[in-house]
Amino acid sequence: MCGIVGIIGNSPVSHTLYESLSMLQHRGQDAAGIATFFEDKFYLHKGNGLLTDVFNAGNMARLLGTFGIGHVRYPTAGCASVAEAQPFYVNSPYGIVFAHNGNLTNVSDIVEDLFVTDMRHLNTTSDSEVMLNVFAHALVRRGAVHPNEYDIFAAVEEVHRRCHGGYAVIAMVAGVGMVAFRDLNGIRPLIFGSRVNSKGETEYMVASESVALQVAGFKIDHDLAPGETLFVALDGEVHQHVSLLARDKAPCLFEYVYLARPDSVLDGASVYECRVNMGTKLAAKIKREWADLPIDVVVPIPSTSRIAAQEIATRLNKPYRDALVRNRYVGRTFIMPGQAQRKASIRRKLNPIPQVFEGKNVLLVDDSIVRGNTIKEIIAMVREQGAKHVYVCSAAPPVIFPNVYGIDMPARSELAANGKTVAELAKEIDADQLIFQDLEDLKESITEACPALTYFDTSVFDGQYVTGDVTQEYLATLEKARNDTAKQSIEVQNQIERNLTAQV
Repeated sequence: MCGIVGIIGNSPVSHTLYESLSMLQHRGQDAAGIATFFEDKFYLHKGNGLLTDVFNAGNMARLLGTFGIGHVRYPTAGCASVAEAQPFYVNSPYGIVFAHNGNLTNVSDIVEDLFVTDMRHLNTTSDSEVMLNVFAHALVRRGAVHPNEYDIFAAVEEVHRRCHGGYAVIAMVAGVGMVAFRDLNGIRPLIFGSRVNSKGETEYMVASESVALQVAGFKIDHDLAPGETLFVALDGEVHQHVSLLARDKAPCLFEYVYLARPDSVLDGASVYECRVNMGTKLAAKIKREWADLPIDVVVPIPSTSRIAAQEIATRLNKPYRDALVRNRYVGRTFIMPGQAQRKASIRRKLNPIPQVFEGKNVLLVDDSIVRGNTIKEIIAMVREQGAKHVYVCSAAPPVIFPNVYGIDMPARSELAANGKTVAELAKEIDADQLIFQDLEDLKESITEACPALTYFDTSVFDGQYVTGDVTQEYLATLEKARNDTAKQSIEVQNQIERNLTAQV
């Protein structure tokens, strides 16, 4: 899960890249990086942590140029080492800097070919570096001293042929221009826009979400289509190409439920409007199935569920109370690397207002239930405040399958709803009642906001992977690689490396 941004213009871009990345910080808090291009050289700074941890006035001043890309990262493949912070760089051909959001599902197949056939070296375990080297080798094969748009498009076509999964990419090619492309199914988001500066010159930007463009004063042009490549040459000429391999657009449904900011518009659908619709449909289900349930107050679990919760309260004619106060400086819990760390962070993340809960029948609204750690701890906190009954509703269906396209929902065995009935899950989290959004209602929530969107990647809910190449063997390998034990082992190794560096 990452956020990416790229700008090619006529004025210094480093601060604009920083401001745009700040609007995408929710997509990754593990690492951040910015690369710019000036007088035939790349200038790059990256590191682990939030933008405010990685950048300061000094290193920002050294990011020269009117052309650059940026990245914020949470790792779904590879590890949390600073070596895997992006953007990545290779010097051949031309010099390429590369930022990627997503996940490849056939990395093991590609890696051997890169070494044996393409004779390229990989320095990390990141699938982003794999994709960068596929793209670089494809440009080498073209053999152009001064590549044009046709060389760029041909190289991206080779990436599409060799790399499977969900991905959005922005790259800089030294002396050539900016390249952006989206996977063949349009799973991961990518949007293009432009602005006219004070001198009347047009500048261009590509980013993961519309808010990143809007904060910098760019006007939205369009979301890249599945398999679309956008190439902006250094002279400002824009070239577009859509792969013949492209399939029907199938954006990730979880973007609308949880990942994207509510003020974003993804593939023509307002995320805010989608979440209002989710609340409307869930309220209707509550009325049908819980008609006699005594609900005194509706409380959202901050912050993604607020919009749906407000709509539910309105439709049920019940009081809405923001009674769980969030500490905004604690990260998202379901993507934290260890069970103990996630559990400890929940009570630091949320604090209840006692008088809202005492003696009340409380309806808690969550956007989704992934591992179940957050909701279980919150229910315990609410009961400690004297709640009479605690009911829970989820704006999304049960998450019972891992995501393989760039969201860190690793091991199926860790998913709370896996192998359980709703009643069994309610008992496990200690809820008096539990209700989930129906999948068809969830899909209709987005379609009603944008009628052109009718097909989605729903794999985390129904196990239907739109790329058609995800096998049980792959899922088993993924589970082994990404379970908590593996991540804790990586964290131990990272700590050893940090200690050794400190001693040196």
